[in-house]
Amino acid sequence: MIKKSLLKSANETAVLAAAFAPLLSAGNTILLSGTVGAGKTHFARELISTCLKNIDALEDIPSPTFTLVQTYELNDVDIWHADLYRLSNLSEIYELGLDTAFDTAICLLEWPERLGELLPKNALSLNFNITEEDYREITLSWDDAMWNPIITAALEVFNNGKP
Repeated sequence: MIKKSLLKSANETAVLAAAFAPLLSAGNTILLSGTVGAGKTHFARELISTCLKNIDALEDIPSPTFTLVQTYELNDVDIWHADLYRLSNLSEIYELGLDTAFDTAICLLEWPERLGELLPKNALSLNFNITEEDYREITLSWDDAMWNPIITAALEVFNNGKP
């Protein structure tokens, strides 16, 4: 399935990320694709921030560009935020434990194309494109039906919560 949405500001990106946050659970993986500066990290940080606020936790949310992975503990599940841009080979996925996290955590993966054959089949893909107006067009694509109610609910919250 495919859906598209236009994000006219960084705030709208934050609203969309916040809409997804309470709907995710262990085993949900979101693949974040797009050029540098398209909004992948902003989306991930806002989603993580919302999850942490929901459990009254305050934590710095740095980009995992140099560490490859940052993890955040929620009450019942961890969030793994990975930036795979600097991944040098697929064996690092196993060394990091990311292959196990696909089943046990909420995973947000930037530069997912670097996973090759390890790309989770049940993941939701979000592709961020910068438009001529400097907006972000986001394309959501998925094959696994488990995403249908999550996406429907998130887009409803997003459309009702846009500034």
